[in-house]
Amino acid sequence: MTLRIVRQSKYRHVFGTPAKRDQCYDNLKLSVSAWDTNLIKVNPRFFALNWNAGGGGAFAVVPLDHKGKLEDAYPLFNGHAGTVLDTDFHPFNDHVIASGAEDCKVMVWKIPEDGMGGRHISTPEVTLSGHLRKVGTVMFHPTADNVLASAGADYAVKFWDVEKGMERAELSGHGEIIQSMTYSWMGDMLATTCKDKVLRVFDVRAQEAVAETPGHQGVKGSRAVWLGDHDKICTVGFSRTSDRQIFIWDLKNMKTPLRKQELDMSSGILMPFFDKDTQILYLAGKGDGNISYYEYDDSQNSELFYLSDYKSSDPQRGIGFLPKRAVDVSQQEIARAYRVHNTMVEPISFRVPRKADSFQADIFPPCVGDTPALTADEFFDEGKTEPPVLVSLEDGFVPTAPREFVAQASENTLSDSANGSLIMEPQTDAEFQDAYKAVKAQLEAMKAEMQQKELRIKQLEGLLAAATLNKE
Repeated sequence: MTLRIVRQSKYRHVFGTPAKRDQCYDNLKLSVSAWDTNLIKVNPRFFALNWNAGGGGAFAVVPLDHKGKLEDAYPLFNGHAGTVLDTDFHPFNDHVIASGAEDCKVMVWKIPEDGMGGRHISTPEVTLSGHLRKVGTVMFHPTADNVLASAGADYAVKFWDVEKGMERAELSGHGEIIQSMTYSWMGDMLATTCKDKVLRVFDVRAQEAVAETPGHQGVKGSRAVWLGDHDKICTVGFSRTSDRQIFIWDLKNMKTPLRKQELDMSSGILMPFFDKDTQILYLAGKGDGNISYYEYDDSQNSELFYLSDYKSSDPQRGIGFLPKRAVDVSQQEIARAYRVHNTMVEPISFRVPRKADSFQADIFPPCVGDTPALTADEFFDEGKTEPPVLVSLEDGFVPTAPREFVAQASENTLSDSANGSLIMEPQTDAEFQDAYKAVKAQLEAMKAEMQQKELRIKQLEGLLAAATLNKE
């Protein structure tokens, strides 16, 4: 008789509980774009959802306390001329969000603190032009303030200072469409998965790849997630025979995966999320109703230990996780997922079953707060690298005072034009290149402004026609 020893873990009995129907968000018009996206992003105040809108691109920002059935004419952010493919909330300002779309633009928006007031918002704070094809992924930097990365179908990743409205770096070398991006814990490295089946790791400031290796060889999409403060990357994808796989990569030796694990034959693309505080990896499959979760143990040769599954009969189209600082520690809630299916967003609460009423410090270590560790200039110009600023949840998370987001791009462009600095005669090759980029950026900004005005005119014409019909 063999004695089986059960592995000890604080998270062996973690379970997921779906919210009741009246605590969900219903009557949503989900985007029908075929682009591989999670559809939803979440912060402590709102969730953003790619919306199905005619005559351009739009997304909705819904307050987390606005539960139940949304009104039919829900107010949208609709300044894009093409379908919105991805959004991301500013990690240090809950009222700022970025979006990327098929119109090749990246836009940064302010969410009104007093609400939308029933009206659409068509004019962003900043429009960032530079991609030559559709923008499929946008992702804010984890430690540097106002730094945003965007990946386009032009095979390039661009880094922007969104406050100044300027490009700071570009990563090239991809052979196909970029399928996912993930930052290292410090934010100085970026890993990407690509349709050419190569996993790449870039030094952001050197703007060069420091490692490249063949990844998952299946024809379907793969994704990557950095495993917290370890020098390890987890990728999920498919084998040549369409088996779903998990690979663990060691940054010190990227020739072959440190760990390989075959999962199943399901066809849904996996969406990975890693919680650094609990060392739990969540895997949600598109088109199925399961969320599997594993505990990562770096001390045991980077082993993944299966914990459990959340199972549902409703297939999910996308999923987003609430930042750790906003979970309910009084209920031992270690994670909360917002699951998109049908016309609904359903919160799923993952909890550790404990009866204690006191704060459980062992399952709630200090987590990432809402204060940046660096400015954009310190990160790019001074080469500084700092870890995220951590906060304790023992007394509950208290948000820092909201900081005003003031975009300088449009003001600088106008002042430069008025002062004539854009038409000063260049003297060197570098000055010629800077002048060309400045004029090109100004032209793109003018085109974007014209598109937004044309879109606004169409919307007003539609409202006028509807008002005329009502009078008749």
